[in-house]
Amino acid sequence: MSVHSSLKLAGGKTTMRRNVLKRFERIDILMRAGRWKKGDRALGLPKTKPTA
Repeated sequence: MSVHSSLKLAGGKTTMRRNVLKRFERIDILMRAGRWKKGDRALGLPKTKPTA
C-alpha cells in the first residue's frame, strides 16, 4: 500500500523529533541526571523531556 501524497513530508524528510520517549530512553536521561541507578524500579518513572 502506498502513502497518500498529502501525508508525505516535503524534501523527503521522514524523521521528526518525537515527543514520547521509550522506557530505556527515559532511564538513560534519568541516569545522566543522577535520578535513577541500577536496581531501581523501571516502572512508574518520573516524566522527562527529550533532549535535542
